[in-house]
Amino acid sequence: MADEKRAGSLSGLTDAEAREFHGIFVTSFIIFLVVAIIAHFLVWQWRPWLPGTQGYTSMLEGVKATVAYVMPFTNMA
Repeated sequence: MADEKRAGSLSGLTDAEAREFHGIFVTSFIIFLVVAIIAHFLVWQWRPWLPGTQGYTSMLEGVKATVAYVMPFTNMA
């Protein structure tokens, strides 16, 4: 009897199961999208993707400072 209900569906889910799966999928997609938007905004605030008036050369100072900070922690023996 249960097989007869599922025979009409390509996914093999009943109508109620398909609606439940759809609801979970949409909810998780919206949560993922919000987290991605927040992450992109924070990265944009940290380091814009488009260069300013000085171009990408202004990034060199940040790279030099990072290397100077990280190098003492590396074991280059």
